[in-house]
Amino acid sequence: MNASPESVAVELRPLSARSVVLSLLLGTHPPELPVRDLLRAVEPFGIGGSTLRAALSRMVAAGDLRRADGVYGLSDRLLERQRLQDAAVHPRTRRWSGEWEMAVVTATGRGPAERADLRARLSALRLAELREGVWVRPANLLRPWPEDVTRSVGRFTARPEEPARDLAARLWPLAGWAAAAHALLDRVADARHPAERFTVLAAVVRHLLADPVLPSDLLPDDWPGPALRAAYTGHRRRLTEEMLGRTRR
Repeated sequence: MNASPESVAVELRPLSARSVVLSLLLGTHPPELPVRDLLRAVEPFGIGGSTLRAALSRMVAAGDLRRADGVYGLSDRLLERQRLQDAAVHPRTRRWSGEWEMAVVTATGRGPAERADLRARLSALRLAELREGVWVRPANLLRPWPEDVTRSVGRFTARPEEPARDLAARLWPLAGWAAAAHALLDRVADARHPAERFTVLAAVVRHLLADPVLPSDLLPDDWPGPALRAAYTGHRRRLTEEMLGRTRR
């Protein structure tokens, strides 16, 4: 039985000065802001200037941010995170021919941390693990494969004998994802205070990162992915304009 939106627990993480700054920059293009804009943006969260400046200093020291002439921007490492977030909100797809991507792990002699990292990277590419070391998904996505991942796997195309819709339902928790997405849509619609809306939209991004972006033929009816993306895009644009006091893309 599918869970109703009311019964689904939506994880809303508390926002620190660091998480507010990162969320704001990750959703801003180009991802850089002068300190005066950051000061204005964190006001609705009750974050004072001294707290913000201390957080910015720590983030620069940790390699999260770069600073030049009073303007803070994402580091190269976090620019890759922004690319993944952008792809989650606006995935590029192609017509699906029925073929599936298959990635078979070929690298050996890796430690637990390296194995866990590779699993995370393959999941970020929206593949699911069919069995240990074998990852698959419908070949309907357009996205680059990082070079270090391609060195660790063999890549193939395949056509499973199992009905594709059944296989997709077995590999991804589609009903659970849809129920949580509907709950998030309700939370977005109900949020009023800027801090509450910002917190809910951060949860929406995390949820979109877990959307398998399957062909429509393989999805349940009333799939909420497009509606959740549209809600995020519109609310995030308006909230960013309010927080910064001016329009940014």
